[in-house]
Amino acid sequence: MTTAKDLFTIAMEPQPEHSVGQGDLSLSLAGAELIDLLHAQAVDLDGDLIVPGPQPALDDRLLGDAASALVRQTPYEHVEDWLWRRGRDLAAGYQAAFEEDGLLTRTRRGLLNLGDERMELVDTPARRLAQSRWEEGEPVLGALAAAIGIPRSEDARDDTAPDSEAVTTVLAAVNDAVMELEAVRQRRTIENAAFANVWRVP
Repeated sequence: MTTAKDLFTIAMEPQPEHSVGQGDLSLSLAGAELIDLLHAQAVDLDGDLIVPGPQPALDDRLLGDAASALVRQTPYEHVEDWLWRRGRDLAAGYQAAFEEDGLLTRTRRGLLNLGDERMELVDTPARRLAQSRWEEGEPVLGALAAAIGIPRSEDARDDTAPDSEAVTTVLAAVNDAVMELEAVRQRRTIENAAFANVWRVP
């Protein structure tokens, strides 16, 4: 499993106190893919520019799609631009892939299974590996999850850090993008409330 798939798995685990927005998750997944590509030596960073390397043979379809989506001509793409471009509807793409691979199933709850349809993870070795990585407090997975509002594992240590400056750059960009998305949401909420007040009868 890739970091991105592990992140999607953690985000899909039942968490009553924390709901993850699709936009937030998509941005974080795009960051996770970029970190996976860094580890596969498919890209490098020059500051915050993504410099593609030779396209490696990747045995993960989604990560292969990410590698194919890289901008390979100068001027290269900034990390932030990658997050917004690659992250567009990316969570939905992961959901579809997980369903196709039998890692996610649709279930109904309620009387006679007539309740709302929900997506649930299937108990697979891949899911258990993601849970194990999470419970061990792996710092990159923990930072990506924390950026979208999932609290770190209780076993995560505060003194653990990402393994490279490039990874740190990606994580910072994910945090900034998620905060920017939240600011857009809040601005729209205020604008919608102001518009509604215009039409409210005194």
